[in-house]
Amino acid sequence: MAKMKKKESQWETATNERLAEAGFRRGGARAAVVALLDEQSCALSAYEIEELLAARERAVGRASIYRILEQLDELGVVSKVELGQAQARYEPIRPDHHHHHLVCDKCGAVIAFDDAPLERAVDSISKRVDFAVEGHEIVLHGLCADCR
Repeated sequence: MAKMKKKESQWETATNERLAEAGFRRGGARAAVVALLDEQSCALSAYEIEELLAARERAVGRASIYRILEQLDELGVVSKVELGQAQARYEPIRPDHHHHHLVCDKCGAVIAFDDAPLERAVDSISKRVDFAVEGHEIVLHGLCADCR
């Protein structure tokens, strides 16, 4: 039975174009990391990426994953998110979607959230202090429902 190839998303296509423009060949490991990131709704660590790829029987070494993530970060297609857990997480930069993170300080769960009033508050602050905000991250720490 032939496996159907999934259609690339807009982010995945744009990322592969940026990689090609920067002179990177379309390697199997890089393509696997890009495809996996494209499917995620929130940031992942290199360790989580390694585990998810291994579960798909697509083993990629952690050093390669870190190298690929650094390349994607330098090209401006992923965001490196520091959530205070002594490890960076990465997620695609999508112009049509922006979210923030809740982090459980006990179990390490990371929960993405959107909040339109919070975005309006950031815009209001930037106007009030005459500062051109070009990006922002909001990370709230506490205890998730399971750990409370």
